[in-house]
Amino acid sequence: MPKDARMELLHGGLKLRQLQVFREVLRAGSARRAASVLGITQPAISQHVKQLEATLGITLFERSTNRIQPLQQAWELLRHVELAVNALERLEASIFAMKSDDRQRIAIASPAVFGFVTLPRVVAIIRAQTRSHVRTISGTYDQVGEHILAGRADLGISRLPVDPCLFDWAPLGSARNVCVFHPGHRFSRQERVEAHDLADETIVDVDPRLASHQMNMNALRFEGIEPDILVEYDSSGHEAGFVSAGLGVSITNDILAREYAAFGLQMRPVEPSALYHYVAIWQKGRVFSDALKVSLDAICSTFAAGAVG
Repeated sequence: MPKDARMELLHGGLKLRQLQVFREVLRAGSARRAASVLGITQPAISQHVKQLEATLGITLFERSTNRIQPLQQAWELLRHVELAVNALERLEASIFAMKSDDRQRIAIASPAVFGFVTLPRVVAIIRAQTRSHVRTISGTYDQVGEHILAGRADLGISRLPVDPCLFDWAPLGSARNVCVFHPGHRFSRQERVEAHDLADETIVDVDPRLASHQMNMNALRFEGIEPDILVEYDSSGHEAGFVSAGLGVSITNDILAREYAAFGLQMRPVEPSALYHYVAIWQKGRVFSDALKVSLDAICSTFAAGAVG
């Protein structure tokens, strides 16, 4: 889309360029740095900001000699502008992709742990079949959904349940709990790990706010065992480093544990266990381009290959 073909967003004349400039001023911290990033002059930055304030009827900046200081209203507006501009930029990219489908930019959101093994394999398939550029975005399962709804991601890797009013989904696989541990640990001689086996073990544990923590800890306490938590982590994947250093054992599930191949860890089933259903998700009703179809197939086939590999 030509740079001078800026769309109007509201009947009042609010323009995308004004919002882009406003966002960059707050990101960069000054009009001078924003001008450098956007490749325009500082007076042009000031003019766009003044036009935005006039259109909205809100004062967003306090002005002094050669400096504008954002007011509280500006920071409150930024949160909404980020969502709107990201969605519009994705629209611009989608329009370009309609003209050159095999060069589409594909954004995939997932928990960061899938960046170890799964996503590199997915990207390799996409690259082999299209000329698309791939962007990966990490986050919790809830954040993955938010990225898709906000237009920041086309596809996501998540777990059920998901809201069927907001998302369509394709099954990727089911997982059960496993204990991961350093090679040579006594658990390697067992077929499974039960709650009483974890007595006197140091544990690398997921964030206490997450449901999986509650399940694991309740199983231990039911056996009369008070867990010895060495360290807590808030993002799946972080436990692999601690466990590989011999600092403890951790409870995860077998789909996530596949991502730890490079760490040389061992795993055994855990009882009692929960069942997790992994899915690829996208915004409900989304029409797929050829490149997006390739990307979804790549995610599904990579998970299927991991299940048998």
